[in-house]
Amino acid sequence: MKKTSTTVAIITGLAVFASVIGVKAGDPSRTAQAGATELLINPWASSSGWASANTACVQGLEAQFLNVAGTAFVARTDVLLSSTDYMDGSGIHLSAFGLTQHVGDAGALSLSIMSMNFGSIDVTTFDNPDGGVGTFTPQFINIGVSYARSFSDQIYGGITTRLISESVSNASAFGIAIDAGIQYVAGDKKQVHFGISLKNVGPQMKYEGDGLAFETILPNSSVTGNTGSMTAEQRSQGFELPALINIGAAYDFHVTADSSLHSDHRITVAANFTSNSFTQDQEMIGVEYGYKSFFMARVGYDYENGITKPLSLNPTLGNRLTAFTGPCAGITLQAPFGKTHNIFGVTYSYRATQPYTGTHTIGIKITLK
Repeated sequence: MKKTSTTVAIITGLAVFASVIGVKAGDPSRTAQAGATELLINPWASSSGWASANTACVQGLEAQFLNVAGTAFVARTDVLLSSTDYMDGSGIHLSAFGLTQHVGDAGALSLSIMSMNFGSIDVTTFDNPDGGVGTFTPQFINIGVSYARSFSDQIYGGITTRLISESVSNASAFGIAIDAGIQYVAGDKKQVHFGISLKNVGPQMKYEGDGLAFETILPNSSVTGNTGSMTAEQRSQGFELPALINIGAAYDFHVTADSSLHSDHRITVAANFTSNSFTQDQEMIGVEYGYKSFFMARVGYDYENGITKPLSLNPTLGNRLTAFTGPCAGITLQAPFGKTHNIFGVTYSYRATQPYTGTHTIGIKITLK
């Protein structure tokens, strides 16, 4: 009864948050009115390979991005490293590291760090509009700390606190966001999956620093007749975080007919609906084939209104508002090592873009059992 009450309370809380966010969700007219949009980029290779459609069935450290409840499935320790060439040709690179550790009887603690690097950019000023006076390197970093646990054999839940830092040469912004999620698993072979998650719920962020200061001339003094100067600081406008809701479902087809929980061949079909607060809603679908724990291949498609039309930054035209064109694909190779059959795996994913030549992510995963 205690576990049931706790689960009901969590689901009720998520429903309340969902209703609050959903009131403003999916409004194209609000496109680009939020900041910290790096929180919308999936830095992990496996889940991005099938268009992040696996909100309901994602497990391990990668679940911290899509649905933190999935981190509760870690048996002992998961370590992930990931490198992303974001929209190849743009000069943007993402690096991510994460660790999930099983704690207690049914819990898991997770830590992840994602860094976004834009390369060196020329410093321009009023007197030097063409640069030539040095360069600076913007740094966007977010750090997530999560706790998840199983409340029963079927229900899993978790919460993430994420610290956000954005900085340029002379101004920076800091913020905090909360994610929460639930996964439900059912069926004789745990082949039925449902999931819901809330992401990026938090207060406004605002830039501050010397970059917002300027020198101004004081008017003549009525007493001395002299003029002078002073430094004034402008107040920047705060911006909202890109809050969203994920609602997903998945089903595992075990091709080999046997009575075991996991057959040699598995095909998983997953679908996810994302309700965005500051841009268009998205529908994702993905399929993954797995041979035991050694090989996985996946494809996916991320649809939003106008995705097949030309790119346009004007939401009233009904054209594509993103560089991503929808198709995604990925592959994972894993091998056991050690006496306890630990797993070492390498994953690659590709997401199609236009312009640029796609987003490429490669990740390394170590699972200790």
